[in-house]
Amino acid sequence: MIKKRLKARLDQCFTKGVAQGFWSADSAGTYAVEEPKQAAHGDFATNMAMIIGGREKKNPREIAGQLAGLMVEHTDLVEKAEIAGPGFVNFFIKPAVWHSVLPEVCGENEKFGLSEVGAGCKVLVEFVSANPTGPLSIGHGRQAVLGDAIARLLTATGHQVTREYYYNDAGRQMRVLGESTRARYLECLGLEHHFPEDGYQGEYIREIAADLAGKQGDALKDVDDVTPFKEAAEQAIFADINATLNRLGIRFDNYYNEHTLYDAGLIDEVIAALRDKGLVYERDEAVWFKTTEFGQEKDRVIIKSSGEPTYRLPDIAYHREKFKRGFDWMVDIFGADHIATVPDVMAGVAALGYDPAKVTVVLHQFVTLMREGKQVKMSTRKANFVTIDELVDEVGVDVVRFFFLMRKADSHLEFDLDLATQQSQENPVYYMQYGHARLASINRKAIEKGVDRGPLSEVPLHRLVEPEELNLLKSMASWPDLVESAALNLEPHGVIFFMQDLAAQFHSYYNKHRVISDDLELSRARLWLAEGIRIILRNGLNLIGVKAPETM
Repeated sequence: MIKKRLKARLDQCFTKGVAQGFWSADSAGTYAVEEPKQAAHGDFATNMAMIIGGREKKNPREIAGQLAGLMVEHTDLVEKAEIAGPGFVNFFIKPAVWHSVLPEVCGENEKFGLSEVGAGCKVLVEFVSANPTGPLSIGHGRQAVLGDAIARLLTATGHQVTREYYYNDAGRQMRVLGESTRARYLECLGLEHHFPEDGYQGEYIREIAADLAGKQGDALKDVDDVTPFKEAAEQAIFADINATLNRLGIRFDNYYNEHTLYDAGLIDEVIAALRDKGLVYERDEAVWFKTTEFGQEKDRVIIKSSGEPTYRLPDIAYHREKFKRGFDWMVDIFGADHIATVPDVMAGVAALGYDPAKVTVVLHQFVTLMREGKQVKMSTRKANFVTIDELVDEVGVDVVRFFFLMRKADSHLEFDLDLATQQSQENPVYYMQYGHARLASINRKAIEKGVDRGPLSEVPLHRLVEPEELNLLKSMASWPDLVESAALNLEPHGVIFFMQDLAAQFHSYYNKHRVISDDLELSRARLWLAEGIRIILRNGLNLIGVKAPETM
């Protein structure tokens, strides 16, 4: 918020500089305002002078001097401006400006950090998209939490968000699921059965089969068609998936079935459109897509010699439907195993006349469970992999969500079970929630001691002069920019990084300075400072779907 105010003043100065003949208007909008890495270099710095100097072959330091002179009139915001290095201009913001942050934070409360930067932009966020063949694994869990956090951030910044789950209930995987269920059903009846070689081995299949046997008896024993077995398994598994997602606090606005692309003839439409453009050909009885015309190293098969489409084809058709449904921005969240297919699908999007730049693909790496420094496989009740339900059973929803977002999506995630179960400040979730609870308790303690923080408008915030206090206010001021950046860059881990830094700043400050003291005016100012920090920590935890407890 302060950064944007400074940028607006710099824009005014730039325009004045043009009017006074200091420089031309060619560099408008090309310069930046950043926070220096070293506190000695001020609160903000701009590279405006170097940008103008480079374009117009002028001395950047001379231009920097002209800019600093133009900024002199903005004494309500800037205490001083210094020229540094090859032409940076460093700005030192007045303490009173930082004090003004607190009324804004506390006044907006739960709305502080929200914005309308994405207003009018329709966004489709597709995530999870697991076929109904088994419970959600921890890999699906990371994707679910990542997608949900991205959707929350986009909503918080004014985007019109639709959350979509794309799945396929047909094809070979589902046929094998039906065959596996039929085999377990016959096994339940004590009858001869053949379990498919690549069948689904999980205990969940036995549970589904046992339930089916309980409802149908032996009525299906002579049924060769796998459809009733497939449908029973699909229904049970989807119910399990939805229960898991609900447990994580995740909802979807729409479910899109890949099978409808076939039923509506949309797959055939895509093939016809690519043929009309001369972008497909036949070789070795297969149909090939000329992806080399879109920068790929080799062409790709989209229909096998057996007549069955490869997964690239329905994915292209699905993305075409996303465009036709009027979305301005499409966010796909996939596991890293999709890395090879994404360029092919984007080539298909471009081939059909749509702009692939409107599609952003977030690829997340895998999750490894660790205990005592070693990779572990938890005992699984339902599957031959670790389910997200098992992980939640062991560490809780808040820890699962927080840990899954602690690293950048493209970083491999080692989920430390020992750390996750600790009730200590070593556990980053506990540390964050404890910070919020501690902040909430400060005002309660003040009331017990007869100290009323009073109306914020009557509190002498100018008493907040300690370096730690000003740094806390500076961090608080950057929260709206952080939320906006995390949303537009689809990086929810940025929210966690920010909150960890803010909580660490507060804990350090709290250990050094007394919030409640005999100095009533100072106590009131510090009580409101604590309240502002609490509001931001709560808002941040809410953004990632983690509870902000008042007591611990």
